[in-house]
Amino acid sequence: MPFMPSMNTADTGALTPLARRSGRMRRSAIREILKVTGNPEIISFAGGLPNPRTFPTSDVADAAAKVLRDDGAAALQYSTTEGYLPLREFIAARYWEKRHLRVDPDEILITNGSQQGLDLLGKVLLDADDTVLLERPAYLGAIQAFSAYEPKFASVTLEDDGPALAELRECLDAHRPKVFYSVPNFQNPSGLSYSAAKREAVGNLCAERPVTLVEDDPYGELRYRGTTLPTLRQYCPTSVLLGSFSKIVAPGLRLGWICAPRRLMDVIVTAKQGVDLHSNYFSQRVVYQHLKDHDLDAHIEKIRELYGRQRDCMVAAIRRHLPAEVKASDPDGGMFLWLKLPAGVSVSRLLKVAIERKVAFVPGSAFFADSEDDSHMRLNFSNSDESRIEEGIRRLGEAIREFGCC
Repeated sequence: MPFMPSMNTADTGALTPLARRSGRMRRSAIREILKVTGNPEIISFAGGLPNPRTFPTSDVADAAAKVLRDDGAAALQYSTTEGYLPLREFIAARYWEKRHLRVDPDEILITNGSQQGLDLLGKVLLDADDTVLLERPAYLGAIQAFSAYEPKFASVTLEDDGPALAELRECLDAHRPKVFYSVPNFQNPSGLSYSAAKREAVGNLCAERPVTLVEDDPYGELRYRGTTLPTLRQYCPTSVLLGSFSKIVAPGLRLGWICAPRRLMDVIVTAKQGVDLHSNYFSQRVVYQHLKDHDLDAHIEKIRELYGRQRDCMVAAIRRHLPAEVKASDPDGGMFLWLKLPAGVSVSRLLKVAIERKVAFVPGSAFFADSEDDSHMRLNFSNSDESRIEEGIRRLGEAIREFGCC
């Protein structure tokens, strides 16, 4: 849905024409649905929200108090654009420890969530009418971030184990995209992951072409089955990595990072200086203190145990309550399930029936940039306890049958 400025009837002056790019901005379908789901009686599977039970509230409070007590004046001052060096060193060390990936702290820039990283990449890489290649379906936030820079979008089909390779090769050669944006681990919205073989193939295809491969990895630590797989950067050394503390500490801190080759990083740093000078320095100091004082791996394991149970509960409830004709993904991690209804069933119209039944989801149409889709929906399982998941899926099944499907 294109962005439309609100009109105040009390305004009597002439309106300054908006920039052309404002007409390409898309409101978040998720944020719009969240307005409707403020009613506590509605069970919402719409937001991509971490479970607040996982937030280390008291530990973060202790870290904030310690930072203020020990170095408060410095922590409340302006700082460097690149971000707090000990925090960047922590991220670099963790890449080596967990992914066997050598990263220099100078290749890391702290951002206001990984969403700002997408905007900065669009700013420094895209001119109007450049092509951005996306997965189909694709993360809505990436579509929003890149749209402001007026690109053309192309997409490649996401199969159960990653992009369709022949199609990817054809898209790279025919469209010559500036950027290929990928989410290899537990993708939002589909929950799907790239296989080891496709990671190598995708990395090699991009390494051989003048395209910036962007690997967004907000969910990689949230694996409930299987083993950790290589990053795409191990096959494409010029690729860009995005990461976030939102899913493994807390989203309200708004801290993420870009990991990019130094040539590109220099330009990104300059672009960020013109946006906000630097990300919240006090939050950086608090997060680092928290990570220094506590075992992040132990905390992530607690998140995995909780989300794994919630994932299993939703998968089982779908099998019990939804018609067999409704197909659902079965992800090994992350926060989302992706459902497909039979052809001819309008998910956007179904949403109205579901809201009346006091259950909400996100229609899949929000996740397609260059094609129409009205047969998919995204469900979030991380922000609902098991009893609400069971009841919500039961209500969804009733809505589907009331709608006349199956």
